[in-house]
Amino acid sequence: MEFTSLDKRNRVKGTLEQIKTAIGQLKEWNEAITSSEDYYVSPEGMQKLAASCMLIEAIGEGFKQINQLTDGNFLFMRPEIPWEDVMGIRNHIAHGYFDIDGDVIFSSVKNDLDALEEATDFLLDSLA
Repeated sequence: MEFTSLDKRNRVKGTLEQIKTAIGQLKEWNEAITSSEDYYVSPEGMQKLAASCMLIEAIGEGFKQINQLTDGNFLFMRPEIPWEDVMGIRNHIAHGYFDIDGDVIFSSVKNDLDALEEATDFLLDSLA
């Protein structure tokens, strides 16, 4: 993709790098979580749930900003990722459309991060 300015390209790259870091933190912090119930059995579990929500919210916001910066012409390079869902879960968490649901967070962390990380790496590589 051609960028109209070096500033936009650098902002997209910086945001992707932050997203990659957040994905790594989500994986690390949730490594010992084996079910959504693990979030609710201890104060540490509740902290992991809250922290995971914040990172998922930040990831969704980051991709939303990238989509806006690129006029929707960048994320399409990885059509297998449900970008509307990635950005939409951010809205649900940020605006409280549902109570924080450990099942949703657990499923996202355990089932969706690898593909999202691969897409993030691909998008970063495409900027090189």
